[in-house]
Amino acid sequence: MRLRATWAAVLIGAALCLFNATGRDPHNLFFFMFSIPVWFAAMFTDIHKVSVEWMYVLTILAYAGLGFLIDLGVARLRYPPKQ
Repeated sequence: MRLRATWAAVLIGAALCLFNATGRDPHNLFFFMFSIPVWFAAMFTDIHKVSVEWMYVLTILAYAGLGFLIDLGVARLRYPPKQ
């Protein structure tokens, strides 16, 4: 398994975090829309009390996990188990 989708997803997650960190994200709009850990943080706690750096790390890890699941699915479709 080459993990192409995993690395692409990590790059997308890192780009999202860098875009937010530069201050070009107006009112954190894109970060709140596309960061899965922020969704859960907003549901269960006050978003202003959560560490931004921790959300960046969790966002990149969440994107890496999604990419890995995609790679795993592609590998199972490409190389089905022999019976």
